[in-house]
Amino acid sequence: MFTRALAFVAAAVFSLSAQAAGPEAFEGHDYTRLKTAQAVTTGSKVEVLEFFWYRCPHCFQLEPGLTTWLKTLPKDAQIRRVPAVFRDDWMPGAKLYYTLEQMNLLSRLHHKVFDAYHVERIDLNDPAVLGGWVAKHGVDRKKFEAIYNSFSTQSKATQGARLASSYGINGVPAFIIDGKFMTAVSMVGSEARLFEVLDQLIVKARAERASKKPAK
Repeated sequence: MFTRALAFVAAAVFSLSAQAAGPEAFEGHDYTRLKTAQAVTTGSKVEVLEFFWYRCPHCFQLEPGLTTWLKTLPKDAQIRRVPAVFRDDWMPGAKLYYTLEQMNLLSRLHHKVFDAYHVERIDLNDPAVLGGWVAKHGVDRKKFEAIYNSFSTQSKATQGARLASSYGINGVPAFIIDGKFMTAVSMVGSEARLFEVLDQLIVKARAERASKKPAK
């Protein structure tokens, strides 16, 4: 729990300095521009695409700060989370995410899944353990297991894996802004700097969208 407490303290510190823009993001260092822009699913809104893995300690550490930052997201931007799948043992976490999504349980249980893996040391990759865990949290176990084991959920998880591959993602957490720009903590050096860079990339993506609109 001490590690989790430190993460929330870091998130609080971030919230106090969220308005600081920081130095200008430098292409090739703080972020990279993709050679081929990818289509987004957010329509008129700038897409903030996060690749993560529930069992990733870096994703776990980032989550409190990310949650705080998302509260500052401008109205013309939208988060989209995709659980990456680089190995077979990553697939259960991806299926868990998409099951919670389909059951409209992410707002209640997304953070609890992170805690289960990293704080409580519960192996949610074990189907029997997972079934008991969701039941403990008031979820209809049979309904959950039916969706978890469905073809639809498997397809969503597989598509997510392909998306990570198409973006050339080789580690998590990683972010793609509007199908064009990629950044990560490993590139910028700190969580605080990551959020500064993400803010700047949203502005850049917004400007590029505006420049492509036909003049009235």
